[in-house]
Amino acid sequence: MPRAGRGLAGITARYLRRPSLARKPSSAGGLGRLPVQRVAEIGAAMLDALAEAHRARIVHRDIKPDNVLLTKDRVVLTDFGIAHLADATTKLSHRGIVIGTPHYMPPEQLEGKRPTPANDLWALGATLYHAVEGHPPFEAEGLHALAVAVFTRPHRPAVHAGSLAPVLDALLSKDPAQRVGAAEAAEMLAEVLRSSPPGPHASAGQGPEPDPTRPQTPDPRATPVPTPDAATPAPAPARTAPEQPPSTTPSPRTPTVLDSGSGAGTPQHPVPDRPTAPPVPDPPTEEPATYEATYEANQIEEGRRASIRRRPSLTRRSVVLAAVLATLATGSVLTWTLTRDEDAPHGGGTAGGGGGSAASSVTVVIGVDAPLSGGLASMGVGIRNSAELAARTANETKHVPGVKFEIQALDDGADPAKGASNAARFVSDTQVLGVVGPLNSVVAKTLVAPLARANMAVVSPGNTDPVLTLGPDWAAGATSRPHSTYFRTVATDVDQGPFAARYLHGEAKKTKLYVVDDASAHGAALTSGLTAEFTKLGGTIVGTEQVDPAERAFAGLAERVRSSGADAVYFGGYHDTAAPLSQQLEQAGVNVPLMGGDGIFDQQYLTTNPKAEGDLATNIGVAAEESAAGQDFLARYRKAGYPEAAGWYGPYAYDATWTLIEAVKTVVTANGGTLPGDARAKLPPAVARLGFDGVTGRVAFDGSGDTVNRRLTVYAVKGGSWATVTSGPAAR
Repeated sequence: MPRAGRGLAGITARYLRRPSLARKPSSAGGLGRLPVQRVAEIGAAMLDALAEAHRARIVHRDIKPDNVLLTKDRVVLTDFGIAHLADATTKLSHRGIVIGTPHYMPPEQLEGKRPTPANDLWALGATLYHAVEGHPPFEAEGLHALAVAVFTRPHRPAVHAGSLAPVLDALLSKDPAQRVGAAEAAEMLAEVLRSSPPGPHASAGQGPEPDPTRPQTPDPRATPVPTPDAATPAPAPARTAPEQPPSTTPSPRTPTVLDSGSGAGTPQHPVPDRPTAPPVPDPPTEEPATYEATYEANQIEEGRRASIRRRPSLTRRSVVLAAVLATLATGSVLTWTLTRDEDAPHGGGTAGGGGGSAASSVTVVIGVDAPLSGGLASMGVGIRNSAELAARTANETKHVPGVKFEIQALDDGADPAKGASNAARFVSDTQVLGVVGPLNSVVAKTLVAPLARANMAVVSPGNTDPVLTLGPDWAAGATSRPHSTYFRTVATDVDQGPFAARYLHGEAKKTKLYVVDDASAHGAALTSGLTAEFTKLGGTIVGTEQVDPAERAFAGLAERVRSSGADAVYFGGYHDTAAPLSQQLEQAGVNVPLMGGDGIFDQQYLTTNPKAEGDLATNIGVAAEESAAGQDFLARYRKAGYPEAAGWYGPYAYDATWTLIEAVKTVVTANGGTLPGDARAKLPPAVARLGFDGVTGRVAFDGSGDTVNRRLTVYAVKGGSWATVTSGPAAR
């Protein structure tokens, strides 16, 4: 039946008696929580619909589960009644008026700012989150409380999202400038669908089966490499410097190690893997382009223009990229492009695929993926600088005769959406043999898979999610290595729980423990390992409980802890929930320490919790100052003139880079002093066989790709600051 549109010409609606994504179990046609694969299919279809609308300069502004209908063979996006047209003059489009459904509105829309396509992408993320989790990402009593939560707090960690979680985090980025774009989101959803085996839906009411004839989403579009930053000193070789990151104020405490994410690909916090919320700058103020044609919005399920079925839309650039990826995935040998270096200080060795001269050298590029902008830039820049120092050292010492090392650093902004695009850029550059990074586990989940298909070695100095090396079923005792090309130089979340248990029982002499977690995969990984080890040592778990990570009132829990007789509390989760819990335990007269993992090891835990004195946290790794090799690294780093601190991850990034350098040396030596044409594919097995003494200790890897030198540190709050208590090896 036709109806008049608000500022839109020719809008019509068709009556559809179909279930929606709304979570109303008591209502007829309501649906329960959907499986990951089905939600990814729905999200991919919705992206197609939004792409059509956005190309027509239309912003929906009210995407929510109620407005997503599931027909027999389609997903229908409905109700464009408050859609914004770029040149509309209706009052509904005026700046400052808030229109939409608050649970699914991004921060900028709640502020009444001018609608942009980024609004719809947030709403899409919130809708998909609701579909897979069964509730919105933000819930609070009253509109004001809800708005405060959206503006200031991370969304509730996804528990059931699995491999879909990085997509949700990318779509729910508070800063619209950092929010994932439609093309990248489509590629991420396609990766979820590729990695999820097809199977029956959980219930008959969950919509149609996937359309097997629907084409896959094309590869992401290649983007230009950032321009060199002339303002940043470059004492070490850097092939392509990233854009200048915004100035950041580093934490008063350098070693911030807060890597989330255990379980089946479940990222946790606002900046993925890190609990510090990113800034929310104003969106761009430039006006959208005008649109003068009509658009039959409510018939978006009909016709070529409005079809929501997946269909390819390959540009020439993406076709070329796809061809490169396909070639690498099949193991085809590529011919290396050699860089002539007439001024090389070393000579006498030929390099490359059997060619070269005494005055020539092969340039081997080591990619670095790290957050070089945003809230984690101080850590990411330390990683980049440390990698450059390793390359510079190798070149100065002629560690691999005939080979010159350079660093190509790409910024991921701690955003998982950028992982796939950065991987494509590394793969397309034939001189890049391996990659150091990323910092965040959630970024690794989008970066590692495409690099693995290209046989490219990845060595991370910061990932701690067990899934990356042990597979999604590791907690059930069924381990399987997902990618033989992935390695890391740090310990993992598997190690933190047992290490904490050993400290609490053996050194702190605690025998009765109350265990709490925030229902996240990260929290569950910590508490499961701790519980098993603590009871094995003879301790008693006097109580267990899960809390909502958005909860801030713990009076009842504090009373239960006091009644249990516990002499310590262990919390698996993040500082923003642990801080009020610790404070309210003290207020209730529960004078026992609260201990957590690296999720609470943050300056914010101290600034928001005046009762933190005596609390404990584990941190993955050991400070460089505690070893002679680490002190030597720091001295060389300072001498190199880097203005930024190496940070906690710098030494591990140096060793990760040196791992790839040593692997190149192994491959070159085995090939008679030259770099073979298939060196990229030969690097991962070379890394797996390595063993050398690095700046963080012995560098070698087990059969899963994890470091054999797994060490951790216990910190305690003393005088309002984190102070080292003890360091030691992880439990095996």
